[in-house]
Formats: sequence, C-alpha cells, structure tokens
Amino acid sequence: MTTEDEDKALRYRRAQSVTRAEEISEQEKKVRRSQLDKPIHKPRDSLFSWSSEFTNFTGLVNWGFLMLTIGGVRLGLENFLKYGFRVNPIEWIIVLTGYHEGDKYQYPSLALIMFAVVPPVIALLIEKAIAVDLIPQKIGMSIQIANILFVVSLPAIVLHFKGDDFSFVGITTVCMLYLVIFLKLWSYTQTNYWCRCGTKRKLSKNTLRRQSLSAPTWSQLVNAEQDQSFEDEKNEAAVAVGLVKYPDNLNLKDLFYFLLAPTLCYELNFPRTARIRKRFLVKRLLEVVFGLNLVLALFQQWMIPSVTNSIDTFSTMDPIRITERLLKLAVPNHLIWLCFFYLSFHSFLNLMGELLQFADRNFYNDWWNANNISVFWSTWNMPVHMWAVRHVYIPITKRGHSKVVASIVVFFISAFFHEYLVSVPLQMFRIWAFLGMMAQPPLSVISRMAEIKLGPRWGNLIVWSSLILGQPLAIMMYYHDYALLHFTPAKL
Repeated sequence: MTTEDEDKALRYRRAQSVTRAEEISEQEKKVRRSQLDKPIHKPRDSLFSWSSEFTNFTGLVNWGFLMLTIGGVRLGLENFLKYGFRVNPIEWIIVLTGYHEGDKYQYPSLALIMFAVVPPVIALLIEKAIAVDLIPQKIGMSIQIANILFVVSLPAIVLHFKGDDFSFVGITTVCMLYLVIFLKLWSYTQTNYWCRCGTKRKLSKNTLRRQSLSAPTWSQLVNAEQDQSFEDEKNEAAVAVGLVKYPDNLNLKDLFYFLLAPTLCYELNFPRTARIRKRFLVKRLLEVVFGLNLVLALFQQWMIPSVTNSIDTFSTMDPIRITERLLKLAVPNHLIWLCFFYLSFHSFLNLMGELLQFADRNFYNDWWNANNISVFWSTWNMPVHMWAVRHVYIPITKRGHSKVVASIVVFFISAFFHEYLVSVPLQMFRIWAFLGMMAQPPLSVISRMAEIKLGPRWGNLIVWSSLILGQPLAIMMYYHDYALLHFTPAKL
C-alpha cells in the first residue's frame, strides 16, 4: 500500500470514528428519553461560560446604555446644582476670535487662519519651478523643506511674541490647522517628487532604447515597438478617462481641492462620486452645528469647573483624593473625546467629502473592537494612519531599516505633534503628552500578550482603559496647570 493510500485509509477511519461517536451519542439520547423518570437534564454550559458560545447580549447592552444615561443625567444635575448654568455662546465667539474684554477688537486667530493659504501657494510655485527646470531639484527640495518647517513653526513663533492676544481655543484651532497643512504639504511635495523621478526614469529608458537601436536586431525592433505601443495605449486610456498626469497637476485648482479634501495623502487623481447627495449633506451639516455647540457647552459647563476645583487636590498630593479627582475628570474628558471623534471623523469629514464629491470615506474603522493597542492606533484615525504608512513607514523600510525602527519613528513623530498641539496653545512646555504616546509601543506589547493569553475581551478592556484613564488624564494634567495659572481656585 502506498503512502497516499495509507493517508486515505487514515482519513476514512477518522471519519468513521466521528460518525460512530455521533451514532452512539444519538442512541444514548434516545435511551434516556425513553426512561420512566422523564429526564430533562442534558450536558450544557452556563451562558456566561466561554465554552457556551452564546453571543446575544443585546439586553445587557441596552441595560448598559440605560445605566450610562441615568448616570450621565445624574452627573449633569449635580453639575447644574453646584455651578449653575454656565453655557454662554457669546464667550465661544470671544475665545475663537481671540478678542478680550477691555482691549480693542483683535482677531489674531482669524488672521493666521487666512495667512495659512500662503505656504501652499509657495509650495506650488516651487514645484512648478522644479518641473520646468527653472531651479535644480536639490535646491528646490531644500526650499520646500524650509517652507514646510515654517508652516509648523509659525504658530509657536507668533505666540511667543503675541501670546497675550490669543485665547486658548483660538490658538488651538490655528495649531490644528497648521499641523494639517504641514502634513498635506509633506505629502504634496513627496508625491510630486515620486512623479518627477518616475517621469525621468521613463525618459531615460526611452533615450537608452533609441541609442541601442543604432544597429538593432529584428527582436529588438519588435520589442521596442511593442513597448512603445503599450505606452501609447496607457496614455490614450489615461486621456480617455480624464486622468491627470504630471506635471499637468501643478495648478491652483488641483492644490486647493487637495487642501480642502478630507485626506492627508496627495494623489493626482482622487476617486470621485457621481453626484452630491443633498439629504446626506444636510444631515452632516446639522450634526456639525449641533456637535460643535455640544462640545463647547460641555467644556464650558462641565470641564472648566471640574479642572478648577482639582487644583487644591493636586497641590496637597493626597493619593486617594488625587485618584478620585482624576477619575472624576476622566468622565467629562472621555465624553468630550467621543463627541469630538464623531464630530470630526464622521460628521465634518463626510460633509467635506460630500461637498467635494470625494469618494474615499474610510475615515475610521471599528476601533472600538480593537483587541490590542496597535490595532486601535491603526483603525481610529485612518487619514493620519494612511499618511504615516505611506510617507514615513514604507520609505523607512525601503531604505533597509526594520519594521520596529519604522514603527518607533512613526510613534515619535506622533508623540511630537501631540505635544505640539497641547504645549504650544497652553504656552507651557511639558512632556506628558509626548511620554504618553511613546508609552504606546510597550503598552501594545502588553495588550497583545493579554489578548493571546487571556482572550480578545481582555485585550479590548485594556484598550478602553487606556482611552479612559491613560492619555486623556495626561492631557488633563495640562488643563490643570492651565487652570492653576488662569483661574481662581474654588473650594470643593
């Protein structure tokens, strides 16, 4: 008997043994049902046991939402009874524009927002100059790097000299806008560099091919003709579907579309939708208006009083009281973070995508189901994740560095800009946000080990715990220091 026949016989015996076991089990069930004592018990697990394979916990989810709603209403009533009604929409306009009572009308935040269009236009002019060989590529790329660094440095420089003219919310908006422009210009410059290098390689290949045909053989002529016909077909197909090729993309219309598009990664031809859905657009617009007012109201009514009242507790360094205060601060912070996530990644980005007929709406994945920290960071903010992979991670690995080194560089850049978005507006340079982000790689290892050894649910619990008690609490420490400098401490 050959080895193949032995394997078939073994599989057949295994199949027979399984079938035989099922027959014995069915016969046993029939015998038990025919007994005179009328048995009702059979082998089965409790529903909460892992081995039960029960998954329908809809009722418990509804109970959880109801309890969260009741707890939120109670906290809201407690806050209202303790602090009164603090929401004042007029103050939102004041802090957004940077106007301060008693001073003349000043709008430094709006001025910087309007100036934000200048660096992208400069980047476009530099790219056009490089494309027509007006300036050498190395010099042009050096100017581009300087222009990109200027974008991210300008808010910090202006704030250093005119810090008293800005409000916290106003300068935070400016820093966020300039950071987005920094990332977009990085992608814009690097993508055009790729296109430019690819175009030069094609031209050099065609030149070499023409030179090699000085004394061609019949096969060389046939291959050259086939290659040329293939290139002609690709160019005709690109023209037929309306695809833009480099350097035809270097114009203001293309640049401003990219600046407004809900993406950080530049392409010459973005996927587009056939039409604008008006009902969908109105829904997203209402969500943006309502969500923005809700976030500002929660911050004004809930966050500021809680942070102000935590000053004495942090000053006394009582561990129990500090833990209680941090847990209390984590609740409004996490609620505002969730509202901000939905407002930014679903409402606002979908609004811009619909207006611009931008077809790629993958702004987030199911990060709430992440079983470890690394999965969370690769799913909750897809525009930043795709930018980091395309413009940092892949270029580093292509240079021969390991994936670990590339991941650490990505987290380092992310940590730097998290620190930038907190320390620059507050004008208090700390390292809590930076350390919080740099702690994510080791925390990813811990959560991955928990997922493997204890199960996916424990990994997911670690993810949620880090969101509720980790980085948000580090940010709250900045808010506490800010309140210590700008608000009068109130007694608990």
